[in-house]
Amino acid sequence: MRNFGLYIPTRVVFGKDTHLQVGELIKESGGHKVFVHYGGKSARESGLLDQVFDSLTEAGLSYVSLGGVRPNPRLSKVYEGIDLCKKEGVDFILAVGGGSVIDSSKAIGYGVADPEADVWEFYTHTREIHGCLPIGAVLTIAAAGSEMSDSSVITNEDGWLKRGCHSDLGRCRFAILNPRLTYTLPQYQTECGCVDILMHTMERYFVNIETMEIVDGMSEALMQTVIYNARILMSEPGNYNARAEIMWAGSLSHNGLMGCGTGGGDWACHQLAHELGGRYDVTHGAALAAIWGSWARYVYKANPERFAQFATNVFGIACDGMDFEKTALAGIEALEDFFRSIEMPTDLKELGLELSDSDIRELAFKCSYEDTRTIGVFRLNMKDMERIYQIANGNKSLLT
Repeated sequence: MRNFGLYIPTRVVFGKDTHLQVGELIKESGGHKVFVHYGGKSARESGLLDQVFDSLTEAGLSYVSLGGVRPNPRLSKVYEGIDLCKKEGVDFILAVGGGSVIDSSKAIGYGVADPEADVWEFYTHTREIHGCLPIGAVLTIAAAGSEMSDSSVITNEDGWLKRGCHSDLGRCRFAILNPRLTYTLPQYQTECGCVDILMHTMERYFVNIETMEIVDGMSEALMQTVIYNARILMSEPGNYNARAEIMWAGSLSHNGLMGCGTGGGDWACHQLAHELGGRYDVTHGAALAAIWGSWARYVYKANPERFAQFATNVFGIACDGMDFEKTALAGIEALEDFFRSIEMPTDLKELGLELSDSDIRELAFKCSYEDTRTIGVFRLNMKDMERIYQIANGNKSLLT
């Protein structure tokens, strides 16, 4: 059993109408002047923002707001938020939205707390994070898990680089999880979120070391829960119980619990998908679905027993004797069949991309930090990354 650390300081307030408590929660957290950060028009048109503003006013809190956060949140919006927070003297950030809004809020919090720094340096890992304004979240999209994680991912428009950083200082003080706030999401966004949640567990599950039985069991149950309820939401988008299961799974998947004893996880698929998101602005969950099967077929022989365990314990595929490779491939195919059942892509063409060889080389070059690093526990170098992109682009001959 390997050593590990677990730190989950975020207070969770879960259930119907819980967003109406936001003013008091900020007040209890010591906030006085609030920076409300949000995405597009849906938060305003649904009436959610007005309800949040009313709650802040009733709690005696003043506030300023900034919307316009996009999927694959932009560095330029982060800079705008930092400037506004400094100008207005805010002491608390409230993210109203999904992972993109929360990630942008974390970046703004880092930048305000360290006014001499260029916040992008935290994401290129050339400067250490020393502080962050306190952050709370009203979650409207079950996907990224940023409401309980230590991570934040930002896209720099200069070069279209998508980079992440991790710090416990950026963990939310509280997260309000009201499944009803996800009802207005388009089906595509809902299912993309389900894939993202699933992949946060799978990135920690597919490792090349001995793992803990109890963590494996929790991870496999979480994956089954997401798969089951994602299918329900295809035909019953207003099913509260399914929405609730998915929302809580999103937080549990990325708060660190599923990574205990796994050595930190693999994360190669996330790195590969980040380049697709940064360059082509595709939805993160869809990018993960489009790249995963190609990655899995490229690496599974390094640990076929692990992939076979996934096939058996998540999809109920019997392992024929000791033929782990056959079972592993059946499990990979089963997950791709699930992606198709929720109308998610399983390759780059289905994602809407047709890439040239030079496009793929550029993606691999950026993902490898200009051929200076490997990714994942299977230690994929730039050439490996290029091959996986090629396989996802339709060149299946590279698997033989």
